[in-house]
Amino acid sequence: MTVEGFEAFYRDAEPRLRRALVAALGPEPGREAAAEALAYACEHWERVRGMDKPVGYLYRVGQTRSRSRREPVGFPVPAEVGMPWVEPGLAGALAALSEHQRVAVVLAHGFGWTHREVGDVLGVAPSTVQNHVERGLANLRAALEVSTGG
Repeated sequence: MTVEGFEAFYRDAEPRLRRALVAALGPEPGREAAAEALAYACEHWERVRGMDKPVGYLYRVGQTRSRSRREPVGFPVPAEVGMPWVEPGLAGALAALSEHQRVAVVLAHGFGWTHREVGDVLGVAPSTVQNHVERGLANLRAALEVSTGG
């Protein structure tokens, strides 16, 4: 079955949705939640295609569908999975943030999203994203014992 316009939507939305859900839920649960949310979008394409912010809606679908099997957020240690060096305590410090802080920090600083783009996914105003980013970075600095200098 081909749903007109869904393929183009999928190509555009899948990376953004996957990154947001991975930041919220962790790598494996986030990928699974994104796949489930996109399957939902295909099944309900007529409804989803008319939405102003379909990725934000699907972010909520992914969260809801993963709720029953939710485990503590875990991120791989970069050295164990062949990634470039990062602060060893970063994965644990990220996992300790609130979900909104973690998602805002990862998407804004890790992927270079604007606060408006992050807000569209989280369903909040850019100023709220700014607050989540600022608080999340402050919490990361404290957890990693990083001084801002000055």
